[in-house]
Amino acid sequence: MPQPKLATFPAIRTALRFYQICSIITGSMLLLLVVEMIVKYGMGYELFAGGSGGALWFQTVVEGQLQLTGGGLNLSTGILVAHGWFYVVYLFSCFRVWSLMRWPFPRFLLLALGGVIPLLSFFLEGYVARRVRAYLAEREAQHGAPPLGDGSTLTQTIDRP
Repeated sequence: MPQPKLATFPAIRTALRFYQICSIITGSMLLLLVVEMIVKYGMGYELFAGGSGGALWFQTVVEGQLQLTGGGLNLSTGILVAHGWFYVVYLFSCFRVWSLMRWPFPRFLLLALGGVIPLLSFFLEGYVARRVRAYLAEREAQHGAPPLGDGSTLTQTIDRP
């Protein structure tokens, strides 16, 4: 299996940080979406902001049809749309880490599942960050990259065959 070149290690660190941020945001939005679905389909309400109901208010859903919305903004739909769009950003962050690390394709699929299975993104974020950092440190130690003051190493050296 091909290994990442030392010259790509700074890009890997940047991609990893972006992935970590996206994992937390996507996981949080997914949990919010699960709560929203429980409230909507389990209890029969949708959340609105503004309008005649006040700052935040619930509106009854009867047989899949909303009653009058009172001119408020449907936050239930907003949560759904926001998670969907941010999932695309999350997939990009997964692809970036996956491609730079040169992992097999099933690992990309596992990372992608983090945005659709509640809580999985939180576990994957920690696991992936530990694995990538350990890998980078091991490879840099093998190639004798000099350590920097913050615990990382300088990776501007060129890979040797």
